[in-house]
Amino acid sequence: MKAPDVDDRAVRVRGWTGSLEGFRRWVRVRHRRMHSLRAKLTLVNLLLLLLGVAAATVVSLLAMQHYLVQRVDGELLASREAVQQTDFTQEDLNQLQAISTLLEHVASPREPDSTALPRPGTILVALDTGMRPTPFATHEPSGRQLELAAAVGDPAEFAASGRVRDVEVAGDPYRVVAGALRDGSVLLLAADVEAVRSGIHRALKVDLAFGGLLLCLLALVTMKSTKRLVRPLEGMVETASAIAEGDLARRVPAGRHPVNEIEQLRVALNSMLHQVESAFETRERSAAQLRRFVADASHELRTPLAAIQGYLQLYDRGMLRSPAERERALVRMTAEADRMGRLVSELLTLARLDGLEGRPEVHRLAPVDLGRLVRDATDDLVAQQRERRVVVRDGAPGAVLGDEATLRQLVGNLLANVRVHTPVDADVTVEVSAAPDGSVLLRVADEGPGMAPDDADRIFDRFFRADGAGTGGRSTGGAGTGSGLGMSIVLAAADAHGAAVAVTTSPGAGLTVTVTFPSAPRLPG
Repeated sequence: MKAPDVDDRAVRVRGWTGSLEGFRRWVRVRHRRMHSLRAKLTLVNLLLLLLGVAAATVVSLLAMQHYLVQRVDGELLASREAVQQTDFTQEDLNQLQAISTLLEHVASPREPDSTALPRPGTILVALDTGMRPTPFATHEPSGRQLELAAAVGDPAEFAASGRVRDVEVAGDPYRVVAGALRDGSVLLLAADVEAVRSGIHRALKVDLAFGGLLLCLLALVTMKSTKRLVRPLEGMVETASAIAEGDLARRVPAGRHPVNEIEQLRVALNSMLHQVESAFETRERSAAQLRRFVADASHELRTPLAAIQGYLQLYDRGMLRSPAERERALVRMTAEADRMGRLVSELLTLARLDGLEGRPEVHRLAPVDLGRLVRDATDDLVAQQRERRVVVRDGAPGAVLGDEATLRQLVGNLLANVRVHTPVDADVTVEVSAAPDGSVLLRVADEGPGMAPDDADRIFDRFFRADGAGTGGRSTGGAGTGSGLGMSIVLAAADAHGAAVAVTTSPGAGLTVTVTFPSAPRLPG
């Protein structure tokens, strides 16, 4: 029977734990919202409006109070001047005081009655030459009159000052003024300002209610407007998150109603992201080129190293007995060493050209006469193969901006490819011409066996060698090495100068390579 109790307690504990975790999540969400940009903007706007409303309320109420009190003071001073300008006797003042006392008694009976008149707003007290309130007949001065006379202090001094003073009579605020008559008596006039105070209180309540309504409306408007304003920032956060997850092509979209500052931030961020993507692609390309360089070098150097190692093992074991065998082994090891040297030299050339792709070294850029390089390379070809017919067509100045050594190697590799992989009776035509758009064309065409389409698609692949089917045994190796790097160097050198390379060939129709140099090569920024 204890198992159900245990299960119930476990359920309750899990429920409390879940409730506590939910409360914590709610607190975290609220905390994030309170520290969000929208909340801070809303809070700042509300604080500014609150300060503005408070300042306006204080100024308006003070001005209103000053105006109303000045109006009461003006009436009191006018009444005092009117009394002082008459020839009232002490008896006349006593009658005035009696009327004031009578009105106060009528307005303030001992037993409160709902039909009683309101208490008078003005109190009049006549003081004799001894500064004592004077009675009239059977009417003694009322309590308010006596309290007013006591609150004034020295009536004669107060009358001489001519000022208006604040006094409190029976807990009510009054403004009082005193006037001295010719016979030495003093008349005190007091006006109730409770109406002024109550009016100020009512105006304060109205201002507070209206200010609270304005604060609520401003909070709603600010939340709505800031939501629209910070939406581009939320898009930036989403874009940054997507890029962190690997989507480097992601960009911050433009808003419908862009704000100048946020739009500038968006443009700057997209430019930065473009630079980051380009840098990442460059790094990846460099890493891939390095891996390919290491793999190609290790693959191509393996054969000559194995041959040299084999001959050395034969020599070490005494298996090369005759001088002729040792001489042949030495010649083969020398040839393989030369081959390794050429491979390393070509691989280093490719590595340098890969690093200069799209931005040759500034200090090596200069106008180069492409026609002169062509004539030098064709002279070398004729000197090596006097039986071959070579046609040179230099129909334009052919001046390009570039690195002369690299361009010379480009032209030399094109002609070396023809020399090594076509028969000597195959004519070759080398042409330098200018295109209508101002670009310079270098065209090398031979009448050799040509290449199959599949092999032509891979002609610029590094270490690619055609199998000879339908091509007369042609490969893409350069300079007679058979390494398969000649045309790769041509492509890399062209890319380094912003040039484009095109190949036209088919089995039995020869091979034509066209290099198009731009009229204005891009200089590094």
